[in-house]
Amino acid sequence: MAENAADPGGPLDVQKIHYLVRLMKRYDITDLNINDGPLQVRLRRRGHEPAPAAQHLPGMLHYPAAFAPPPAAPAPAAPAAPAAPAPAAPQGILIKSPMVGTYYASSAPDTPVFVNVGSSIQPDTTVCIIEAMKVFTDIPAGVSGTIAEILVKNGQAVEFDQPLFRVNPA
Repeated sequence: MAENAADPGGPLDVQKIHYLVRLMKRYDITDLNINDGPLQVRLRRRGHEPAPAAQHLPGMLHYPAAFAPPPAAPAPAAPAAPAAPAPAAPQGILIKSPMVGTYYASSAPDTPVFVNVGSSIQPDTTVCIIEAMKVFTDIPAGVSGTIAEILVKNGQAVEFDQPLFRVNPA
């Protein structure tokens, strides 16, 4: 396979996981199991999960699914009032997580946070750290502007491409 030349090889690390995710996307693989000695890893692409199959394990009692009552008839509509304008969607650029892991606002619990709401940032400004498999990765802003909103809490688990910050561009 041509991808072997780009295979980072070696023990499973963050770069290897990114490589495997790229292969999964390229070849539309939805579920990948890796067994490498004592290490076992399972990767699944979100949005492609099959419907869960019913499982019957020994010792489990099987109960039939409860039926939901039919929905109540809708109430008669009241006369339409003038619609209020929909709230405007928040403006700005989103800084998204480049990886799955745990979000940290500072490099250590006793050190100041990298950015606060109102902080001025440049593309190379570190805005947070994401830890995955005991590897701490500095996350650069990638844009110039001012932090308008912090969308995650310190210590929160984050997903790939999850918005972390909203930035008002400079």
